Amino acid sequence: MDLLKPRDHAEEIALFRHGIIGQLCARDLEHGDLVEALRALAKERVRPPGSACTRSFAVPTLERWLYAYRQRGLEGLCPRARRDRGRGRELDPVLRQLLCDIRREHPGASVPLILRTLREDGRLSATVSASTVRRLYRQEGLDKIPQRDGKGPTTRLKWQAERPDALWHGDVCHGPTLHLDRRRIPVRIHALLDDASRFLVAISVESDEKEDTMLRLLVRAVRLYGVPDALYLDNGATYRGDALRLFCSRLGITLLHARPYDPQARGKMERFWRTLREGVLDHLGAITSLDDISSRIQAFIDVHYHASPHAGLMGRAPGLVYAPGQREIDALSETRLRDALTIRQRRRVHRDTTVSVRGQLFELDHGYLAGRIVTVAYCLLDEPVAPVVEIEGQRIPLRPVDPVHNAHVKRPPRRSTTSGALPTEQQVAFDPGGVLRDKAVREAARAADAKDPDGEEDLDAIF
Repeated sequence: MDLLKPRDHAEEIALFRHGIIGQLCARDLEHGDLVEALRALAKERVRPPGSACTRSFAVPTLERWLYAYRQRGLEGLCPRARRDRGRGRELDPVLRQLLCDIRREHPGASVPLILRTLREDGRLSATVSASTVRRLYRQEGLDKIPQRDGKGPTTRLKWQAERPDALWHGDVCHGPTLHLDRRRIPVRIHALLDDASRFLVAISVESDEKEDTMLRLLVRAVRLYGVPDALYLDNGATYRGDALRLFCSRLGITLLHARPYDPQARGKMERFWRTLREGVLDHLGAITSLDDISSRIQAFIDVHYHASPHAGLMGRAPGLVYAPGQREIDALSETRLRDALTIRQRRRVHRDTTVSVRGQLFELDHGYLAGRIVTVAYCLLDEPVAPVVEIEGQRIPLRPVDPVHNAHVKRPPRRSTTSGALPTEQQVAFDPGGVLRDKAVREAARAADAKDPDGEEDLDAIF
């Protein structure tokens, strides 16, 4: 037979209280005897349910239990919930209103971010916990409920690189558009994140998302932290260029791309963007330049993000996991870096000895190359770009075309079409029409000689 058990914790407490005062309920004691009995019970120590130590109860408490049991039975001994249950006794009405106003004005701000900001401003004491504020938001209907699907065709598994620098994530985040001097300036935040440590190896605030911009960020990260084993990128045009593919191949970096329309596959990067939005981007206010945004982001990363415990790292901070002692740095020489970023393209030299490189015209002094197809080489690290022509073991530098300067350059005179450049007595005989006429005369003479063996010929009949 199954044993009878209390239906819940409240009934268990009621049974415990009845066990203490039960001996008094069965006796009809006078007032003086009842007081003496209650004083004797108050001296006894008992262990309440779920407690690790014993304790005693005061006479008024035991008396209240006794009368409650006489009036309502065992139900009267069940503990009653506080009238302010879930209301947060640390929150006065002014503070409750402040917290609710912040959530209404900034619905994307997380509870830890709100608490940290108010404590830094001195408007909130350290005794208020995050769970208290979350209960307040649930009561006011201001809580955030994450939308979880879980019905996709792909089974998701939690994965992580085995060590720092084994895999870097790269992505672009679209920030708010700036309106400066009647101009609209888009904000594009480029970032590279280490998978194993969640450490941000590089971040940059730009106004575009071109391949060259991303390459400059990657070069900066490689110079600081060495070469990663693999690079995990999005499918955008920024990460599909030939220059990036060539750069990674020359340095031995495996280039990986996520599946299209699958942001969940790059959850670590998306989670970082969410943290950055909640901590900085959603609270920028009046911004005057890209440098202002960059300084705020860099301060947030250095002071808070890299030093804060990360749930994905079992409470360790990204800055500690990515410390130099925890990883091997693959040093990269500047020569090897320049070789990896040197681009070579086939270009035809125009008749005016100019060559188009990256949308800009360059010229050279070697006129014999006009019309020929040559190899043009330039390094992406050079600003401005300094291309050279590589031909037959030579490296001929190119210079930008200056049309204004060329307008004042004295050109060599053209050769005359009526007379040669040499004196008349030194000129070489060249008469195409005369050669053909002499040939026709010789052929006509041979034909006439064949018909008249005596050698008489009528030249007038021939011509």
